[in-house]
Amino acid sequence: MTTIQAATYPIHFEGKAYNELSKLINQNNYSSLFILVDDNTLEYCYPRFIQLLETEKTIEVIQIAAGEVHKNIETCVGVWNAMTELGADRKSLLITLGGGVITDLGGFVASTFKRGIDFVNIPTTLLSMVDASVGGKTGVDLGVLKNQIGVFANPELIVLDPEYLHTVTPREIRSGSAEIIKYGMTHDVRLFNEIKDNPDLNIVDLIHRSIEIKNEVVLEDPKEKGVRKVLNWGHTMGHAVESYFLESEEKEALTHGEAIAIGMICEAYISNKELGFSEDKVEDIKKSLKQIFGIAPITQEDYSAILAYLIHDKKNVGGKINFVLLNDYEDFKLNCTTTQETIVESLAYYTS
Repeated sequence: MTTIQAATYPIHFEGKAYNELSKLINQNNYSSLFILVDDNTLEYCYPRFIQLLETEKTIEVIQIAAGEVHKNIETCVGVWNAMTELGADRKSLLITLGGGVITDLGGFVASTFKRGIDFVNIPTTLLSMVDASVGGKTGVDLGVLKNQIGVFANPELIVLDPEYLHTVTPREIRSGSAEIIKYGMTHDVRLFNEIKDNPDLNIVDLIHRSIEIKNEVVLEDPKEKGVRKVLNWGHTMGHAVESYFLESEEKEALTHGEAIAIGMICEAYISNKELGFSEDKVEDIKKSLKQIFGIAPITQEDYSAILAYLIHDKKNVGGKINFVLLNDYEDFKLNCTTTQETIVESLAYYTS
């Protein structure tokens, strides 16, 4: 897979990526190297990473607990303290090795430590490969509210090694595929068709194209003032559902992709009501995504709580809930609003 050039950093693939990382470390003569891992990536990914990295510098490993529930400012404080105790300075490099929690949180830690040190992302899940690690967004959750605290900051480079996908569960692969489906619906419908029509598809084949799409959008609008908002397709409703399931004591937490799949079904319904998006396509989206991701136990009693989370969405302006909606596949409209009644109808449509 060929290198993709983002605004200020390259995205290197497979073996070449480690050569470029080693070159970066040696050319910049970093004072110290730190690698941020979680319980899982320390056991399953770090051995491959350390074998392929060529440097004589000592690497200090900082480990955090795995899971979205730890993506918070308290974890950041722990990492900042560990780096300080281990002698990190402004010429240190932080390498993140993990999924979306690690790359989001690690990028935020690096970009704020001593007002900013260099960092490199090595995503190990499909979700972080095609979405979280690319685009310069870093951040943590505020309670169960997703990504409320963060900054825009670019890594020095990204190491994209699909071999790490052998370390994650099929459920996590499905979760990441939701972001690829998002790119398909908004930019290249072939991606959506490939996933829904081929149960035995090798998902690795779609990674490069997915990153290309995200990178093109980010290059045009790095700070999400305009067209980058399209990357939130399915996420307005999806994040609200994800937050609700995360906080609920009665429900098992959803993966990010499972929640975004629900969001895409609901927002497809809203697209039909507000923009006339084809009813047949709405039905196809609902059928296909339920087949891929299963059905979450949302009931009528949950609607009001989900609506309450929608109010806190980062994209809201002046108290209005903003959606990305579809006129058609590959034809989207930004900054759309709808009625509370239609939002409730969309949840009822999902559960029907």
